[in-house]
Amino acid sequence: MPGGRLTQQERQQIAVGLADNLAYAEIARRLQRPTSTITREVLRNGGPTGYRAEVAHRATEHRAHRRKKAAPRGPQTPPQPYGRDAEEVREYEEVFTTVMIASGMPTMMSRVAACLILTDSGSLMAAELAQRLQVSPAAISKAIAFLESQGFVRRERGEGRRERYIVDDDVYYQSMMASARAIAQVVDTARQGVPVLRAGTPAATRLENIARFLDFVSESTARAAEQAREILHTKPETTPDTTT
Repeated sequence: MPGGRLTQQERQQIAVGLADNLAYAEIARRLQRPTSTITREVLRNGGPTGYRAEVAHRATEHRAHRRKKAAPRGPQTPPQPYGRDAEEVREYEEVFTTVMIASGMPTMMSRVAACLILTDSGSLMAAELAQRLQVSPAAISKAIAFLESQGFVRRERGEGRRERYIVDDDVYYQSMMASARAIAQVVDTARQGVPVLRAGTPAATRLENIARFLDFVSESTARAAEQAREILHTKPETTPDTTT
């Protein structure tokens, strides 16, 4: 497989593939590149509907120029157990983070969430997160507060006054339930506005329709999450750590 940075011609081929509704894996196969390379390239540069080869090429050159001028600081990948390739793990973490950003989660929150999710223990302290991501403790604190409000992480008292931040195996169940509760609050608030705006008026009718729609979504989300958790609760077998 060819290595190094994507060429302008390759980016044009990516744009053509996206226009033809090809999957990332198929585009990667045609270019003889890893699928993760194509995924990261597209999601970094406008997504599947907004990707433009020329714009992506200029943006990449600009980022490379900035990196040359800046001090070489970046996320640190710790030594990997289970025979994993550290560079491959680092690249995958970048792809996973990019996908979370594309789903609507802010950048720093996505980086912290991905770092925790992809850690075998599922837990790290603030200092460990700050070191791995090469950011300030304040940035970690802000990200954790957001993730906690979304049901992504929980706190646990560690040694002394230090806190340990944890993602459970059912992290997305917890997040979906938190989302369902937040939607339910919007439903209640919308319905409170109906009598204020006088039932039957255009604005009141709009609020009632919003409430009915979101009420259905909230209940369906919670029900689906509960069913999926019950069906898929069995934990996968773990692979022995071959490094010990």
